[in-house]
Amino acid sequence: MSGSRWADLKPRVLSAAVLAPLALGCIWAGGDAFAGLVAVIAAGLAFEWLGLCRQRSAVTAILVFAALPLAVLLAAWVGVLPAVALLAAASAAATAVAGGFSRQRPLAFGIPYLGIGAVALVWLRQPGGAGGVNVMVLLLVVWASDIGAYMAGRAIGGPKLAPTISPGKTWSGAVGGLIAAAATGLAASALLSHGVPSWRPPGFAVVIGVISQMGDLFESQVKRHFGVKDSGHLIPGHGGLLDRLDAVLTAAPAAALLALMLGRGVVLWE
Repeated sequence: MSGSRWADLKPRVLSAAVLAPLALGCIWAGGDAFAGLVAVIAAGLAFEWLGLCRQRSAVTAILVFAALPLAVLLAAWVGVLPAVALLAAASAAATAVAGGFSRQRPLAFGIPYLGIGAVALVWLRQPGGAGGVNVMVLLLVVWASDIGAYMAGRAIGGPKLAPTISPGKTWSGAVGGLIAAAATGLAASALLSHGVPSWRPPGFAVVIGVISQMGDLFESQVKRHFGVKDSGHLIPGHGGLLDRLDAVLTAAPAAALLALMLGRGVVLWE
């Protein structure tokens, strides 16, 4: 086993040891604590996107992307529909600032890409105890998928999953991630159902695992488009906030949609 294959494991573990308790604590507290955390994260994501688009010194672009943390707070304090309306208006404004929207002018894409997932997280957390459980298990499933993919991919290797997008990802890693996600969903069901575990949580977890891996691959494609290895350098072993939260940004809207279909206040993982 090559030591270089696991060279980034230590900084990953140390970063997770610091950030995971903070995230879980704010989820447990809910309310302004969670909304504030997500708003700060949204501001950080906006800063990274502006950097990728080389717009950090553009005052108008900065003002437009201030809509991201504001939309999070609006979702928490007023409602999700005004937050989505703000994101739509900011997307139109960003398109105008960039002089259009295309692969060569991707500035405006950052508003829905970063904002919808952040607003979905706040919306998902809101219904009392169920919201806290739904968000907490969602993050555990995403983390399990990421860890399972990392461990299986590094240990087993094999054929590449998408070599033109992310050469480091393998089919063994993808399968390992889905197994870890399903196991986390099953464990959550066993703890929360107070009886025979249901098929639904591991099924949901596999869906979330697939979507989170797609989000990871999409972010890799975004970085390839911009010609960078990482979206930033804030988190040791992971790069930037977008590198760490790419899967959450796609998984959160999917979980929110499931919660909307099943009804507000329903625990997804029982």
